[in-house]
Amino acid sequence: MDLKICGCKALLLSVLIVLLLGNAVAGTPDASSINSNSVLVALLDSHYTELAELVEKAMLLQTLEEAVGRGNLTIFAPRNEALERDLDPEFRRFLLEPGNLPSLQALLLFHVVPYRVLSSDWPRNDLSPRRTLSKGDVLRLSSKDGVRRVDVAAVVQPDAVVRPDGVIHGIERLLVPRSVQDAFNGRRSLAAISAVLPEGAPEVDTTTMKLKVKKAKPDTYGYSAPPYTPSLPIYEAMASAPSMAPAPAPGPSSGHRWFDGEAQVKDFIHTLLHYGGYNELADILVNLTSLATEMGRLVSEGYVLTVLAPNDEAMGKLTTDQLSEPRAPEHIVYYHLIPEYQTEESMYNAVRRFAKVQYDTLRLPHKITAQEADGSVKFGHGTDAAYLVDPDIYVDGRIAVQGIDKVLFPSEPKPTAPSPPTTKAVTHKPTAPTTRRA
Repeated sequence: MDLKICGCKALLLSVLIVLLLGNAVAGTPDASSINSNSVLVALLDSHYTELAELVEKAMLLQTLEEAVGRGNLTIFAPRNEALERDLDPEFRRFLLEPGNLPSLQALLLFHVVPYRVLSSDWPRNDLSPRRTLSKGDVLRLSSKDGVRRVDVAAVVQPDAVVRPDGVIHGIERLLVPRSVQDAFNGRRSLAAISAVLPEGAPEVDTTTMKLKVKKAKPDTYGYSAPPYTPSLPIYEAMASAPSMAPAPAPGPSSGHRWFDGEAQVKDFIHTLLHYGGYNELADILVNLTSLATEMGRLVSEGYVLTVLAPNDEAMGKLTTDQLSEPRAPEHIVYYHLIPEYQTEESMYNAVRRFAKVQYDTLRLPHKITAQEADGSVKFGHGTDAAYLVDPDIYVDGRIAVQGIDKVLFPSEPKPTAPSPPTTKAVTHKPTAPTTRRA
């Protein structure tokens, strides 16, 4: 009996020890955990809100936590105005694109050095490069006439935040490493895109803003060269009834393929993707509809097109009601296709000369009105008007692409008030009194 009691006591004691050890292990703080007094917590809670927001968007919190666990950090934080108003909108759009996440991460890590640098420790004449958390990119710290500098940016708030594991200095502007600058410039370089220059590209008469008609020269075999303008109107060569049901199926073909229209359409879609900011329109042309195929066939047969391309910001503002209509993508794109070849110069000259110009669209019977506004071209009326913001994104003689900042919709006809019924005034003619006989 005593043996059983001793065995139970030993078992209970072992269980109690295991529970105590488990609680001790669970209560032990992780060596890599971030203290509430950390410089990273101070950064997220500081008035450098724009930088903290970019750090969260770039998913760098884990990387910075690991860096803090290895040692002190020094963060050079640009002021909010430098990231909000002073930053080029196009460069900001480039950084926030999902495909450019490595560039955003490299840009932010370029502002962090993996050691502690207080204002009292600032080097004076030492211009040796300082390694940053961005691989391959270095910074240079300098001081002259009492002004501390980080590369080309002046320090406006030295020792803005001081914590046991790091320091934050406020700087006047954003620092851009060479790798990110090269990536941005390479993105805008269209040298890798070879546009197909068609033979006999049409020329625009600057006085009438119409295509010049050239006489066809016979070739060596005596046959006439391809016509510069097709004989049929473009509406008859398209799929039937674009205004009612713009079907993506190809329309009736004339059989004459004078140009490589498919290659030209492919080039201009690649140009939209490389230019940046027009991915939604490219997605509609290629994936949601078959309009790219239809456009390639029309260009092959000698027709010319001008595309008014809404940017991604404009496409993102489309409401559910606007996209829920039957064939809404086709309707939208057809209204942004002008069956003429118009460059930014020809459009601007036309609105300067004639004040208002109406262009036909492939969405019958609607037209687009253009007029001059602030040295540019404005399409539409009132608050729904769109401005030409990215001129001549792609011009090859048969396809011209002009970037606009809004999605255009045809103006709905204003309902006419019913006219009041007209009432005819009844005139009573006086009748002569009749005399009675006696």
